[in-house]
Amino acid sequence: MPITVNDLERTVNSGLTTAVKKSEINFGQLYIDIDIENLTSVILFLKTNGKCKFKQLIDITAVDYPQREKRFKLVYLLLSHENNLRIIVNLNIDEKTIPTSITKIFPSANWMEREVFDMYGISFEGHPDLRRILTDYGFKGYPLR
Repeated sequence: MPITVNDLERTVNSGLTTAVKKSEINFGQLYIDIDIENLTSVILFLKTNGKCKFKQLIDITAVDYPQREKRFKLVYLLLSHENNLRIIVNLNIDEKTIPTSITKIFPSANWMEREVFDMYGISFEGHPDLRRILTDYGFKGYPLR
């Protein structure tokens, strides 16, 4: 039986007690903020937990806030078909931080991480083929910075 977004929030907060810094429901979707060191464990929990069932990675993107110390917000959007729910996972990083690739959990992350790298210059540790995908290989800079 599918769970509600309120049930999802309780499940995520109780299952990831130390990983979730903040959670809120907006527009019928759960938004959670996490720290970079919890990325892999949070994504794995959301995919494999029997109540969550987030089996599809919809997108990975970033937002650049140049005035902030941690100027980049990484955004992961996941979908649970069984529960008809979406979750948005946010984390903030600075220019030198290199997040871990989630391609081993979601192979579709390969191109999404390449897009983030190409547009923002954010590298992903352990990515199998991190190179430009939207701009020319000789392009200088990052268009969305």
